[in-house]
Amino acid sequence: MVQKPGIKRIILCLLFLIGWSGVALCGTPPPPQRIVSLAPAMTEIIFSLGLGEQVVGVTTVCDRPDEARSKTKIGGMANPSLEAIVALKPDIVVMTSDGNPKAVAERLRKLGIRTHVFTSRRLIEIPAGIREMGRDLGTLPAAERLAENIEKAIRDVSRSPQGKASRTVTGKERKTLFVIWPSPLIVAGPGTILDDAMKLSGLSNIAADGKVAYPRFSLEAVIERQPDLILIGKGHDDMKTLAKGFLQSISMLEAVKKGRVCFMDDALYRPGPRIPAGMAELDRCGRLP
Repeated sequence: MVQKPGIKRIILCLLFLIGWSGVALCGTPPPPQRIVSLAPAMTEIIFSLGLGEQVVGVTTVCDRPDEARSKTKIGGMANPSLEAIVALKPDIVVMTSDGNPKAVAERLRKLGIRTHVFTSRRLIEIPAGIREMGRDLGTLPAAERLAENIEKAIRDVSRSPQGKASRTVTGKERKTLFVIWPSPLIVAGPGTILDDAMKLSGLSNIAADGKVAYPRFSLEAVIERQPDLILIGKGHDDMKTLAKGFLQSISMLEAVKKGRVCFMDDALYRPGPRIPAGMAELDRCGRLP
């Protein structure tokens, strides 16, 4: 008897429906009912995908959206409590390669707990990472919408010659310093989402030649490189107060004298749904006269 086209594929789907092979052949799995998130950005993405009610545990630094604050805490990103995670009986634990120890994922898998590790670290990689998470969590349509929204924000900035032209100083890219912490001075260096966003926006990161992602900088180095624009990211404390001494120390720079100092939110700190808002904020700051 000749099999009709597609019968073999249907049989394979039924045979492997309960395993990963079934997921690959038959489509996305149903959304998990109990999710533990081990990183703030992952928590934001999960809620944006419409799975907030399924989140049963988060880290102590998962503060967005507000609903995440009321979830059971399982410890910090670097030192989550395996005992607390196991006690929550999760269907899946979502974590990131940028902040969560690899050993945690390995121990969870040995305990038979399914994991999803988000590996996107660069701005351009975020949409693909969100789509992959959406497939793993059974919410691919929502993930596709979120990924497309971020891709649009990236395209809008990269295709805006007017915006880039407005940031130039004497025909050159505006030299920019992004302050993560004022004392000791920690800045955004190469290989980070912040560095990617600055380059895409037509800004020249004065710390792009750093040896690490978030290098320590001296005041002398800042003064010597003379940034045209100073961006100061949001911390856990009042950054305007904390940065006052730093700004006084570099008050001779034209950027400080002319008020080209911009205090930003933390949207670009996390590879998640607020990336478009962060790009728009960076655009506004980059237009300071």
